[in-house]
Amino acid sequence: MNKQRGFTLIELLVVIAIIALLMAILMPALQRVRKQARAVVCESNLKQWGVVFLMYTDDHNGHFMSGRTSGNIEENWVVATLAYYNEEKIRLCPTATKPTSEGQRHPFAAWVYDHSTAGLIVGSYGLNNWALDPPGGRDDVNEQYWRQPNARGAANIPVFADCRWRASRPDYRDTPPEFADAPYVPGAGIRIQRFCLNRHEGNANYLFMDWTVRKVGIKEVWTLKWHRAFETAGPWTKAGGVKPGDWPEWMRSFKDY
Repeated sequence: MNKQRGFTLIELLVVIAIIALLMAILMPALQRVRKQARAVVCESNLKQWGVVFLMYTDDHNGHFMSGRTSGNIEENWVVATLAYYNEEKIRLCPTATKPTSEGQRHPFAAWVYDHSTAGLIVGSYGLNNWALDPPGGRDDVNEQYWRQPNARGAANIPVFADCRWRASRPDYRDTPPEFADAPYVPGAGIRIQRFCLNRHEGNANYLFMDWTVRKVGIKEVWTLKWHRAFETAGPWTKAGGVKPGDWPEWMRSFKDY
């Protein structure tokens, strides 16, 4: 009778070593594919938000929301848009689904908004708070709001984007964050930092006022037209004279604009 011959220990070890080598080679590629897939889903979310904001402005005589609270009416975007979508996942970039209260750190942390009737609302996108139509206030500030989406150069005017907080009002003099994982901090002079984050391999995803979506480089944030008086060639741009050494260390390797 013929004897059946199995694998020797050496042969098994060789097979295991080959599998381990293949896994080591394939894992970085799989991780890149996974990151790319998340970025694509993020872009898709923002395109849906373009439809949401378009429907809202169509229903309100072509105007953005006021951003103010009056009586029982809340006009911040988180509440004002609830009636325009059903899928809550579109509030979350796939790379930032957990808040800091669950141990997540920026730029991959979501924010939490505690609403009196809707409950806890979680998201990881934020509104350009200059894309509002507020009543009253100082004339010099009021003149900077976009109020309506039919503006010249709409393709360079941000409306909604990956963000550390649910909204912000950037200024061209705002300074960059000192660290990549800098948390949300309120206050003037740093508001642009909420939108300056490395969420998609050197970029973040943005929805613009012409309702298109594209990736924006980390340093490119200062070249966008956030409000009507925003200097797109300000001190934190190449045209404004910024030098590589002026940036925080974590940003120096990224593309200049």
